[in-house]
Amino acid sequence: MNPLTIIQDSLYFFRRHFVSIVTLCLPLVILEALTKQMLASATGPDGSASWQLLIGLLFYPLYTGALILFLAAKTRGEPPSKRDLLAATLRLWPTFAVLTALSTLLIMAGLSLFIVPGVWVMIKLVFSEYLLVLRGLGPLDAMRESFKMTQGHLLRILGCVLFVYIPLSILEGLSLYVLPDQQSPLLSLTVDSVSSFLQLFISVVMFRLFMLIDEPAQPV
Repeated sequence: MNPLTIIQDSLYFFRRHFVSIVTLCLPLVILEALTKQMLASATGPDGSASWQLLIGLLFYPLYTGALILFLAAKTRGEPPSKRDLLAATLRLWPTFAVLTALSTLLIMAGLSLFIVPGVWVMIKLVFSEYLLVLRGLGPLDAMRESFKMTQGHLLRILGCVLFVYIPLSILEGLSLYVLPDQQSPLLSLTVDSVSSFLQLFISVVMFRLFMLIDEPAQPV
């Protein structure tokens, strides 16, 4: 299946279950953005970079893990309970946070060498979250298995990533251009929350691709 078809299928799923995804993930996304905003106000932009990374490690596994479990449940035709999804995500949080930290360090190391190694590492690790959440693999095992699963699919994965990130980057750039430099805290919180929430669409796309590679007969 070509990247454009995968994007179309994922967009249909995202629209169909938009309200459920919003109620599941958006409160955590807003809380993350609010925490980062408060920290930036207290420490200033120069002193908050490492803390912002730690805040991401706290919240990202929660809403991403919940979304992955939601996607898997819908794929099986089950009506997932928000409470059950969040409870399961909390149990997964320690290992998911370790995986996120390791993946971030590897990608940053690749980017520090040049852009291409960082992008390559990001693509090779793209399935590690699904392997951890859905198969119960540990962080290192999930990363190793993701490296294996992505063999022969690098261009397709890269195409999907570019189809999503380029429009999102354009939207983010337009928001920075259109909105005033000195945004009100509420406006800044809204922009950051919407931007982070829309980036969850890439998780839907990668889940679709993961299922196609792992279980070709199973639709999203």
